[in-house]
Amino acid sequence: MPTQNETLHEVAFYYPGHLWYHTDWIKTMLLFFDGVGLLIPEYKQGEPELVDPVLAAPLRDKGLLHYLVADQVVDKEATERLATALAEFISSGAFDSLSKDGTAFHEISMSRMGYSGDRGLAQMLFEELKTRKLAKDSEDGVSIPLHPAIRYLILVLLAQILRPKGLGLGLDLSPVTDQFRIVRALTEFLNLPAAPSAGHVVAFDLQSVSVDLSTVPLDEVLGFRAEHRQEHRRYVRSVREFARELSLMPEEERNRAFSDRQAELDDLANDLKRMARAAWKKPASFALGLAGASWTYTTGDPIGAILGAGALLLGGIESSSNEAGAFSYLFAAHGQYV
Repeated sequence: MPTQNETLHEVAFYYPGHLWYHTDWIKTMLLFFDGVGLLIPEYKQGEPELVDPVLAAPLRDKGLLHYLVADQVVDKEATERLATALAEFISSGAFDSLSKDGTAFHEISMSRMGYSGDRGLAQMLFEELKTRKLAKDSEDGVSIPLHPAIRYLILVLLAQILRPKGLGLGLDLSPVTDQFRIVRALTEFLNLPAAPSAGHVVAFDLQSVSVDLSTVPLDEVLGFRAEHRQEHRRYVRSVREFARELSLMPEEERNRAFSDRQAELDDLANDLKRMARAAWKKPASFALGLAGASWTYTTGDPIGAILGAGALLLGGIESSSNEAGAFSYLFAAHGQYV
């Protein structure tokens, strides 16, 4: 296994699906990360290249688009963690108020529900959801219709649970999404009353940091990235490190420290915008934010056990071995964040 500090590639682990919603953001994201990772069912491998051959195919050819095949990475351990997390939600009553009448269910591959990792446990989970009218019988033998809120929650949790799986592939996976409601689902999970993370969640608002590079040739984007890699990497690492530091502070100290941290991030973001405007002659229209939490991991901590603990989860940031945490970057382009 590669060491974190030497050979790990920092990859934007996109979720909640294996197809991106907006093609224009990917080139800009490449400025901040070494590539893009997707959790994809085995039977859908190659679909991104079919749907977006102009961008996905060359990204795969250049080793910048990584597939994490759900049938392999959602193993027994991951399935157990997923089931435990959903049990926490069920016992908290979080699903009781979900509207079911007239709600269109969305399909999720059985592999992402854990059928390849532990079929019996995954089937028990399905039956529990079906009893609550939150799941329906499979219509194609490879996917299960779920209430959309449950589907999103499972994919949110997998983005955190599967982070350690990237290490064996030489990837430091950073969850990234363009769906605001998805990040809200993560923070709701971390704020469950029984969770040790409750009260630790910190969010940095979306901050314009770069320009839309959708019309710029990929090779030009990669050339600009090579020249300014350190500045962009410093920004995303600073956001994540600041979130960790703040979430570990006593709540009464956090507001003042948050203002100080935001000022530092503003300075870093302004530097990035100046470089991008000078290179591309465009206004800043791409924004990044983050939500996450860190807390002291203790024996018997169910949320920490679900998500993992210590530097393994924090990825490349020096931390105590008794810390646990979860985070997600959020991005928006073309003024969607205004």
